[in-house]
Amino acid sequence: MAVMACVWASGAQAQNNLPALGDSASEDFSLTTERHLGDAIMRDIRRDPDYLDDPILLEYLQSLWQPLLAAAKVRGDLGEDLSERFPYQPFLVKDPSVNAFALPGGYMGVHLGLMAITQTRDELASVLAHEMTHINQRHIARSFANSRQQSLISIAATILGVIAATQSGGGDAAGALITSGQAVGIQGQLNFSRDMEREADRIGASVMTSAGFDPAGMASMFERLQKASRLNDSGNFPYLRSHPLTTARIGEARARLEAGEASGTSVLPPVVLVSGSIATPLEHTAALARARVLMDPRVEALQRWQRLDIENASGDATRTEQFADAYSAALASSLLRDWSRADVSIKKALDLALGSAAPKAVSTADTLPPVDPRAVRAVLLLATESQLQRGDALRAQATLARLTKPAAGPVVAQATPTSRPVMLLGAQIALALNTSKDDEALRQVSEQLQTWVARYPSDPEAWAMLGRVSAQFGWGLRSLRADAESHYAMGDLRGAIDRLRAGQNLARSNQAMADFVESSVIDSRLRVIEAQRKQLLTEQLGYQ
Repeated sequence: MAVMACVWASGAQAQNNLPALGDSASEDFSLTTERHLGDAIMRDIRRDPDYLDDPILLEYLQSLWQPLLAAAKVRGDLGEDLSERFPYQPFLVKDPSVNAFALPGGYMGVHLGLMAITQTRDELASVLAHEMTHINQRHIARSFANSRQQSLISIAATILGVIAATQSGGGDAAGALITSGQAVGIQGQLNFSRDMEREADRIGASVMTSAGFDPAGMASMFERLQKASRLNDSGNFPYLRSHPLTTARIGEARARLEAGEASGTSVLPPVVLVSGSIATPLEHTAALARARVLMDPRVEALQRWQRLDIENASGDATRTEQFADAYSAALASSLLRDWSRADVSIKKALDLALGSAAPKAVSTADTLPPVDPRAVRAVLLLATESQLQRGDALRAQATLARLTKPAAGPVVAQATPTSRPVMLLGAQIALALNTSKDDEALRQVSEQLQTWVARYPSDPEAWAMLGRVSAQFGWGLRSLRADAESHYAMGDLRGAIDRLRAGQNLARSNQAMADFVESSVIDSRLRVIEAQRKQLLTEQLGYQ
């Protein structure tokens, strides 16, 4: 996989981004150290092509992640020191293998392959709660607490080696890195890891219950992983190598469920999503369908998903299964640029979400509401995306309006102004339709993006979109600065510096019309980023 190949290749370079805290880990593995270590790893991951910023999938992932965070804070599992210093940021990896992993400093990766096998929101939430507990309990730092003679470089190399091993199937290169002279007490760390896994299960189950999820999701996820790995042991389940499903862990999950240990009173309302409505089974189905298509972009794979809608049209599939197939076929057809097939599948998915397409088979377990506003919203986001891809911005505008205007009615879960996919799709539509810098719609988009990046300054896609909108208005300095911030958020310090210097040159060449506020911001950001890059280069030379 490309992401972990990049991380693996950076193992020898991990020291480039480590904090200058000395060569020994005898000093406390502080929160600052852990955060810097996680930032160093993420700088490599974000630049890899398999790092996936899919706004629609990320919004759904965040809708499950945020209630878990809130519950952990209420329960006292997440203290202010961690919540203030760690970003608590999940990210997606475009890989079909079943995996998820916690990194130092509050980062957590989720493979599309794992999302694609979860059948309910509760199963996915159980994995997120488990990994969050690894972060909250600082398991990575605790793993190395007794390794007094290990350098920070060896700690980074060992962590990167473990990640690379779980991603690559445990090849000899990764194994050599882990078992080299830099790693000490591996057997003790593995024994400790078994305790950590059980701790993450126990606390994670309680957190997900407190957040309004069904704790049965953890037991069912364990059973799904166990069954799937028995049927397919070709190495597609790296999650089971880094999180071994022992008989004890499975038994304890079932025992907790039977005893009601993790089924106490929820401290939060049932999982509420961005629009204020409760998460629904069909919306999760849309997410898993999206994940299974995006995880393998090969033409033959897309054609296979495209055929599902036709092959299963006359079968005995339930409404949920038909909805998954229709959404998958619509997305695959859009990626294949087969617009007529895409529209047919989009209509079918929308009819199923609206309850107007009754499947031939009705399972007793398929107790879905007649109309699912959350699923309708998911299909309309897909339709807007598809229409933009084919260059039909007017039609995309009309489709997106059904999500944002009150006239859309109760059958559509209304999008809020803070919905990231709606904001980014709206920006693309405004750019496609409006060439005048006096256009009010474009000005509103600019204001929304400005507000968003002020709140989420590490969002590279929002910064890049703000740069495009600013360029449309003829705001050269703002455009260059936004482009620089986009590079910086992706970990590309060199690219950010180049764009900021271009901004300085533009201001100097046209001082009479320069935006002096923006020019001052550019000067300030350039000094900060140059100092940061110099620090990293100094550390690199110092550790070589």
